[in-house]
Amino acid sequence: MKANFDSRKIDEQKLSEFMLKAMGDVTSTISAMLVIIGDRLHLYQTMAKLGRPITSEELAKMTNTSERLIREWLANQAAGGYIIYDPPNRKYSLPPEQAMALADENSPVYILGAYQAIRSYFKDEDKFVEMFKSGKGMKWGEHHHDLFEGSALFYKPNYVGNLVSSWIPSLDGVEEKLQHGAKVADIGCGYGISTILMAKAYPNSKFYGFDNHGPSIERAKDQIRKEEETGGVSISNVEFVSVNANDESIGNDYDLITFFDCLHDMGDPLGAMKFARQSLKAGGTCMIVEPMANDKLEENLNLVGRAFYAASTLVCVPNSLAENGPALGAQAGEKKISEIVKAAGFTIFRRATQTPFNIIYEAKP
Repeated sequence: MKANFDSRKIDEQKLSEFMLKAMGDVTSTISAMLVIIGDRLHLYQTMAKLGRPITSEELAKMTNTSERLIREWLANQAAGGYIIYDPPNRKYSLPPEQAMALADENSPVYILGAYQAIRSYFKDEDKFVEMFKSGKGMKWGEHHHDLFEGSALFYKPNYVGNLVSSWIPSLDGVEEKLQHGAKVADIGCGYGISTILMAKAYPNSKFYGFDNHGPSIERAKDQIRKEEETGGVSISNVEFVSVNANDESIGNDYDLITFFDCLHDMGDPLGAMKFARQSLKAGGTCMIVEPMANDKLEENLNLVGRAFYAASTLVCVPNSLAENGPALGAQAGEKKISEIVKAAGFTIFRRATQTPFNIIYEAKP
C-alpha cells in the first residue's frame, strides 16, 4: 500500500531527527542478537572473570571461538558502549558497571533476561500477526518457551534488589508477621523467584506458590532443588502448585497474598481479587506489584512506558483477551487497579512504595 503525502510539506529537520531516532532503534535491534550471543558463549562472563583488558585473540582462545568473528563482535560492543576499547593496545575491557548488568545473574541489575524474552517475540511473529487479525488474543502458555525463562530472569534482579529490603517493609505490620510465622500465597508465581526469595528471608513462615502454567511450576520446583544443592540449606517452607488464581484448592486463612507483575495480565482480575479478599485472615494484607504507570497515556510516553507498552501489546493484553478478560495491560495505572481492588471488597488501598519500574500497592479488607 503506497502512502499518500505531499513531499513539499515535509519538514526536512523533523525528518532527519526521526530517521536518526529510527536508525538508533535499528542499530539496537541488530545488536541485540550479538548481546544474546555474548551471553550464550560466556563472552561477558569470561571478560568479567579475567578482570583486565583482553585482545580478540585471547578472548577467542579462552572461549574456544573464532577469532575473526570475536574481533567483529568486540567492535560492535565497543561501538555501543557495552565494552571499552583501548586503541594503543588493541585491547578490550568490560567495566564493572557493565559486568553487573551483563555477566552476573545474581546482580540486582542483570539485564540478559530481557534479551531472552525479546528473542521469543521474534520466534512468535506469525502468531502475533494472526492474533492482530483475529483479536482473539494469545495465552501465556502459547508463547515460545524463551518468554518464560526470559521473564523470570528479567524480573529476578528487581525482586532481589527490592522485595525483602524495601517492598515488604513498606507494608503495614507485614514484616513482623513474616518474621514470627505467617501463611503466604504468591499468586502467579511463575518460576517461583519471588516465592523462594521470601521463603529464604522468612524461614518461620510458610509460602505457597500458585500458577496456572504447569511448566513454570515444574521449573519452580527445580529451582528449589537447585537452591538446596548449591546453598547446602534445606528450603522446606515452600510448596508450589499448578492452579488458577480463583480455584478453591488455594485455600484460605492467609496472612499475606501477593501478586507480582501479573494482575493486569489476568482474564479475570476482579475475580482473582475477590478470591484473595475472602482467602485472607482478618487483618491480612494483599501486596500487588505492578509495572510503573501513570493514569494518562500522555504521561507514559517515555522510555519505560515504551518498553512496557511493547510487552503489553505482545503478552499482557493478548493473555487477557484469550480469556475474554478486560485486557488491562501493563500500563493500567493506579486508578484502574484501585477500582478493581475496591470492587473486590477491599476497603484500604494505597501506594506503599515504588521504584523506577514498579509500583507496590497495599490492599486490606
